[in-house]
Amino acid sequence: MNNKDSGSDNCGDPCKSQACAIQNCLKRNNYNESKCTALIDQLYSCCQNFYQTNGNDARSPCCPIPTLLQFKIKQREIEKIDANLLN
Repeated sequence: MNNKDSGSDNCGDPCKSQACAIQNCLKRNNYNESKCTALIDQLYSCCQNFYQTNGNDARSPCCPIPTLLQFKIKQREIEKIDANLLN
């Protein structure tokens, strides 16, 4: 899901729908992140698009800062960290 243009919501944040989907998923699954990994990946993808479009100095309340985002993406690729938090 690549919704970099979904920013027509009230706050203008292009990744708000992905962030809200994660919150809803966590609530439905008793905060078990392993059930929501696909949604986390979608948020990170949206955030990557946000920074590619707006530059690394841009800020979004729904996205980690660019250096942290890149770290989290690499961490997920190497360790599959979120999927292993809760079994």
